[in-house]
Amino acid sequence: MTPTRALGRAVAALALCIALPGPALAATCDTLRPLWDPTGGPANALDEALHMAASPVSLVLLLVTALAVRLRNQWVGLAAVCGWSILASLRVFAPGGGETTQMAATEGCIASPALFIAVVAAICVATILYTAPSQGRTTDQEK
Repeated sequence: MTPTRALGRAVAALALCIALPGPALAATCDTLRPLWDPTGGPANALDEALHMAASPVSLVLLLVTALAVRLRNQWVGLAAVCGWSILASLRVFAPGGGETTQMAATEGCIASPALFIAVVAAICVATILYTAPSQGRTTDQEK
């Protein structure tokens, strides 16, 4: 390999390293996730699910869901399912964040919300099935 080609590759590698985003470049993680530590590596789906589950809205919805299951009330269950659905939809489809959220995802402090949405879907299905009226469901088959 000629020295010119080696120098060209070194310059290209240096330019690539500079162009890659790093935790200190944009500082969006300091505003969106102040407790995130870049030395711990990028956030994963479990981190994101725990972060979203610890939000006040999620905790209130969890309390309403527990109340619906405890009372076995289909209308409270319906309200809880609607609340969970709105929360998951806002997380996926809300235009808020935009460039800031993309930069935070590039830096690694925000991960995919797929695990949280899957857990929310499971909670919704379980709530609907448990609080559904038992009319018409029999355990013994009449002939």
